[in-house]
Amino acid sequence: MSIENSGETSNETVSDLADLKDIASDVPEGDAAEIAAVAEVPLREQELDPQGRAYATGRRKDAVARVWIKPGKGTITVNGKDQEAYFARPTLRLIINQPFGITEREGQYDVIATVRGGGLSGQAGAVKHGISQALTKYEPALRSTVKAAGFLTRDSRVVERKKYGRAKARRSFQFSKR
Repeated sequence: MSIENSGETSNETVSDLADLKDIASDVPEGDAAEIAAVAEVPLREQELDPQGRAYATGRRKDAVARVWIKPGKGTITVNGKDQEAYFARPTLRLIINQPFGITEREGQYDVIATVRGGGLSGQAGAVKHGISQALTKYEPALRSTVKAAGFLTRDSRVVERKKYGRAKARRSFQFSKR
């Protein structure tokens, strides 16, 4: 096996992985510094609007949520109301706060969301999806954590359409013998 190293040609044979380690350590010091500098650069950049907020759109079922996050005290406003007033069920509020819990950012960001369409459960899922997307735009380093939890994936399940000749999407009309 022939290996080129800074213009010189040397014939070294590789019999196992330990030999590869010795060959790899022959990298000049300047190149190693460049490689380390490239490794430290984040893959994505922070995306903020002129007001210093991160914006994202979240979707779930028929609900669409437009979400803005900015550093603050942790207040969540949905359609002009506080989250306790808009989402009365504690489970829905728990769903919304999941992205902050998994990234350990509770009480650090203010959230302003406008939601349309669907029911309350779908809207809560849409806001959660939007918060997750906006968090990754504000802090790109959190993307791997949020993605591993599955919060960046849009849940594509929607209600099946009603077909003709059927009572609902699949249910037949009641059978009558006479």
